[in-house]
Amino acid sequence: MSVSFPYRSEPYRSEPLESQLETYWCWYLEGKRMDEDEYYENAVACYENALSLRPDDYWAWYQRGHALAELGEFSDAIDSFDRALTIRPQDYWANYSLGYLLSEEEERFDEAILYFDRALAARPDDYWAWFRRGDALRYDRRYHDAITSYDQALAARPDDYWAWFRRGDALRHLQRYDAAIASYDNALDAEPDDFWAQYKRGDACRLSGRYHDAITSYEKVLDLEPENGAALYNLASCYSLWGRVDRALECLQDAIDRDPQYRKLAQRDPDFNATRTRTG
Repeated sequence: MSVSFPYRSEPYRSEPLESQLETYWCWYLEGKRMDEDEYYENAVACYENALSLRPDDYWAWYQRGHALAELGEFSDAIDSFDRALTIRPQDYWANYSLGYLLSEEEERFDEAILYFDRALAARPDDYWAWFRRGDALRYDRRYHDAITSYDQALAARPDDYWAWFRRGDALRHLQRYDAAIASYDNALDAEPDDFWAQYKRGDACRLSGRYHDAITSYEKVLDLEPENGAALYNLASCYSLWGRVDRALECLQDAIDRDPQYRKLAQRDPDFNATRTRTG
């Protein structure tokens, strides 16, 4: 769907100051309306018209950056947020948004962390800045620092699913499996039927040798997605390592029935040494 009139960037310098201000607000508010209706290209044009009247307006630069990000024009969005920060260097919103784009879209993690730190200087207890900072650190494989950030996020929202879940991921990378399991348990307290928290809990239990607990998690995963071949394969692995060879073979066959690749995978997986001994 398209709007019924065109949006172009046009100068309005010849208007009286009061009229320019009124026209600025018309363009800015129209840009906001276009944003809300998800007409992002039109929103960008509106904000540019507003900026032709007030070139140093923080909010027009910020909203332009937001609309460009929604269009996937991340480089231009970053430039817009940069311009906003030349006007208000300490502002939370532009620092947070810039950090988010640098982390999630550009993989420029060190820079992203710097902007999240600036956002946190403005809002020290902000959940989202701590959480996204943790994500940037985790992407950069700085897992200890990521856990510290997730802990700060959880201080703001103690029952938040995502912070517990990502904290579990960071702990799992550090092979701190018991702590990871505890984090996944907290995530599951928030969202009991979540597939990924239950699946990763199973992985952490399996890797720590807690095969009975791993089996419990994988069975819950299969209650949610009965056709999930990966969960069946890992369930077979646990039964094999636990010495339950007959059950391991049943689960492995179920996995192979869903995806034949699991046959070749099992042939070279040391977790299935017991089943190979049984089957010759």
